[in-house]
Amino acid sequence: MLKRFFLLIPLIIFLGVLFMSFSNTPAEKPVPFKNKKIKTIIVDAGHGHGRHGGDGPDGARGVYSFEDDITLGVAKKLVAEINKQLPDVKVFETRPTDDYVQLKDRAIFANQNNGDLFISIHVNSAPKLREVKVIGHHRETYYVYSGKGRKKKKIRKTRTVPTYRTYYYPNPANGTETYVFDSRKTDDKTEFITENGDNFMNEQDDSTMITDTKSPELLAQAALWTKKFFFNSIKLASHVEDEFATAGRVSRGVKQRRVGIWVLQATAMPSILVETGYISHRPEEDYLNSEKGQQDIAEAVTNAIKKYKEQQENPKSAPDQSNGGR
Repeated sequence: MLKRFFLLIPLIIFLGVLFMSFSNTPAEKPVPFKNKKIKTIIVDAGHGHGRHGGDGPDGARGVYSFEDDITLGVAKKLVAEINKQLPDVKVFETRPTDDYVQLKDRAIFANQNNGDLFISIHVNSAPKLREVKVIGHHRETYYVYSGKGRKKKKIRKTRTVPTYRTYYYPNPANGTETYVFDSRKTDDKTEFITENGDNFMNEQDDSTMITDTKSPELLAQAALWTKKFFFNSIKLASHVEDEFATAGRVSRGVKQRRVGIWVLQATAMPSILVETGYISHRPEEDYLNSEKGQQDIAEAVTNAIKKYKEQQENPKSAPDQSNGGR
């Protein structure tokens, strides 16, 4: 028995050393997402002339102005303001002129230029309020029939009925809204992320690049990026609405919209659509067409970008102060 014990001593020592080596080895942690530096911003001026043929305007209409003219003016000032305050960031315009650009071409342009943020500028509109009032009464003639067959007679009668008139009033809706792609549309967003994944996935190490777009690894990674882009879009949108509120605008908050914002789901990056005001509200139409109003909007959005950029690139020094929408 003693002999067997001595024979086991080397094995016991070996197992002890092996156990100690494993216990001293730190547990492998999952590799976290690395926040990308904001190097490229895509600015999209909504709508444009000539969408339906000819050279006519497109988008919402006010008393005297058109959405596509306002969005182009704001977009130009936004580009200038970003270049001024963030000279290290490249800015590209999807619609640099009056001419309309197809939505799919805007998304392709943004993805091909490896955008880190996509900001679409739009103008909101609300239909006029409709009210029907009784303004009096009048006599109305109507007919009834009595009897059957040859004895059937047409009898003329009159009655008093109300007279109606329809009135339309300007809609008082005003203020800003910032939209992100609807969370129910994540499958569409993931598809575009998968197709453009080489723009941002594995950018630190090309040797680990996944090239098979059908691979489970890439699909899983794309799903994670979709989730990340969704929450980052909300962060940026919240900063934008916070800046509008600080500037004294009426902020209607951050919202999700499922239709009418195709470019947000087709761009492989955090994307927002900024409704800068209501062209249907006359005081706001004047503001949106003014140099001051457009400059105010450009500065507010740029300030939001700066806060978002600092938060992404230096998360420890820039705590999240956005309120997530109102």
